[in-house]
Amino acid sequence: MNDVLERLRLLRAGDAPTHGGRVLSYVYDSGLDELDELADAAARLARPLNGLDPTVFPSIAAMERDVIGFARRMLHGGASVTGTVTSGGTESCLLAVKTARDLWRRSHAEPGAVVRPRLVAPATAHAAFIKAAQLFDLDFDAVPCSADGVVAAADVISRMGDDVALVVVSAPNYPTGALDPITEVAAAASARGISCHVDSCFGGFVLPWWPVPAAWDFRVPGVTSISADLHKFGYAPKGVSVLLQRGRRRHRAQFFATTAWAGYPVVNPTLLGSRSASPLAAAWAITQHLGVDGYRALTESIHRVAQEIREAVERIPGLRVIGDPTGPAIALGADPGVPDSQRVDPHHLADAMVRYGWKIQHQPGLTQSDGVRIAHSAHLTLTPVLERRVTEFVDALAAASGDVRGRAPSDPRALLAALRVLGYGEGGRVPGPSAAWRLLRLAGAGSVSAEQPMATLMALIERLPRPVAEALLTELLARMSEP
Repeated sequence: MNDVLERLRLLRAGDAPTHGGRVLSYVYDSGLDELDELADAAARLARPLNGLDPTVFPSIAAMERDVIGFARRMLHGGASVTGTVTSGGTESCLLAVKTARDLWRRSHAEPGAVVRPRLVAPATAHAAFIKAAQLFDLDFDAVPCSADGVVAAADVISRMGDDVALVVVSAPNYPTGALDPITEVAAAASARGISCHVDSCFGGFVLPWWPVPAAWDFRVPGVTSISADLHKFGYAPKGVSVLLQRGRRRHRAQFFATTAWAGYPVVNPTLLGSRSASPLAAAWAITQHLGVDGYRALTESIHRVAQEIREAVERIPGLRVIGDPTGPAIALGADPGVPDSQRVDPHHLADAMVRYGWKIQHQPGLTQSDGVRIAHSAHLTLTPVLERRVTEFVDALAAASGDVRGRAPSDPRALLAALRVLGYGEGGRVPGPSAAWRLLRLAGAGSVSAEQPMATLMALIERLPRPVAEALLTELLARMSEP
């Protein structure tokens, strides 16, 4: 047994650190050791349970009631708001889309007709909604945003028609931290009888205690559902989220139920059947322990960190904060107001930060359907633990910026030319597994580690036709776990 655990420790040694705030994406460290200990103990107690049937394990229903109740109060939902604990933000988003599609079909589709509704969302909406549209047979209608990721309410409203099953807005969006115009969009959606989902998977457990200029939750008439992740700023282990629905009718439309087989009656509120109760138990314990005052204190810490980092970026020549983010996300970009020789490319910056012991996230640029480009950037997810070493972080940010200042963004033109010669491009072929792997190796991405430079691969990905880029990325992830 000890040998097995030692092997796991050796494997974990190659991972980026999950505690201490040095990885500014994917992990959410409160900095409170007692939360980890509490979550571990609660998860262990619930480990044998199966969330498939709370009539057999009523403790699951009791914990879920408490978690949903906490989230409902936090998001200003009244008695008509109910919900479900899910396995993560993606499942919450999928269920919100599935619910809206089914309700739309009941009221719009003629019997026997095959109708494909639309899902309208800003181009900055999380990719989970693109996935949901593909899985549940909707057209994803991306509304272009400004270069800093801000969407105009009028542009979203102009897309609303009888074929729209759902409009999605973010609080805030992940790429740039912008808060979408929720009040205006929700009002217009309500007037047209369209469901409106607020994706607050990222900010749901922060914005209730953040200085936000306008209401964005269930206080807004027309908001029909909200998703919020407990495994982000709820500080629970992966994977646990909550989806709240306004009204029992909407909530019940989320369920799958059947008696059309020879076994036990199947009733699933989520996409999963059997579900681990450990993440739920950990989330329940943490929300019970922290309460409103605990979450407020942790959010105030993040707010102080955000202010200090924004002020520090203003002092770094050639670097800027993109837009005016609300909440715990900041996107860093090159300052277009200075000469090329003074600019700090965010992807070279992200690569350089690894040498100083920090991981920030590369985000490729996006050219939208109207031609407006959201520039490539480096994403920072800010957590409370970072307050302890924010001076060290901003010093590293300044030093790494100095290391790469004036260095041109990665130029993949030679690789792009080779791809075109091979017939991979607009209207051309999509590489299969073997060809994709050869191309990745040419791009220097034949092996991936926590220290791997990513600027060249990101530059290639954002310039390739999407089907080709997606084939390469699929191959990269698939190869990592092949035996």
